Amino acid sequence: MIRVENLEVRFGTHPVLTGVQFEVTLGKIAAIIGPNGSGKTTLIRAMLGLTPIAHGKVLFDGKPLERMRDQIGYLPQKFRFDPDFPISVGEFLGLTLRRKKPTSLTAKLTEVGLSASILYKRLGSLSGGQLQRVLIAHATLHHPALLILDEPSTGIDIVGEKQFYELIERQVKEHHTTVLLVSHDIAVIAKVVDQVICVNKKLVCSGPPRETLTQETLSELYGHNDMELYRHQHPHL
Repeated sequence: MIRVENLEVRFGTHPVLTGVQFEVTLGKIAAIIGPNGSGKTTLIRAMLGLTPIAHGKVLFDGKPLERMRDQIGYLPQKFRFDPDFPISVGEFLGLTLRRKKPTSLTAKLTEVGLSASILYKRLGSLSGGQLQRVLIAHATLHHPALLILDEPSTGIDIVGEKQFYELIERQVKEHHTTVLLVSHDIAVIAKVVDQVICVNKKLVCSGPPRETLTQETLSELYGHNDMELYRHQHPHL
């Protein structure tokens, strides 16, 4: 399993996360939720070794997670690059392609709802939704043991969102991938994920959606005492 033990992150003397501790069973989908500025992105960056940890540790199947980067797929919240840089989608994906088989790229693009012709388009010419799908294809290219996604459905329409979650569920089922994602869409994650991790500078709760996504928990997490929770079926998931 993934185990986060008493994690503390500081920016200078300012504590950003304190005493965060939870476990995620391998082969499951877990979502991190919380208000803006609660430390969600900082948490996953700390888990990846991209942000220094002041105290605590992160283990993947008993090993330090940061030592297993070749088995991790990561989609950051913001992908910064020069849109004028002359690199095609195919060249971008090929930078990390371990097996030089063009058919594997076209198959992966099909999985995320893109046609093979996009391989020859310049990365900077893509729409926001197209770029996000290319980044998802990049993160899942080698069927990682752990897939970490920070706001993965940003810029994707409702149909694309449905395809995305189908892709994630297929990745888990066929390749036993463990997925950790950050999301604000509580209605969707309530249906899709196995575990919800509620964070606001500290761990508020962790457990199955039915136990964690309660009116009381969400009020504590988001700070609205009059918050009401309505459970409904997402029309496209």
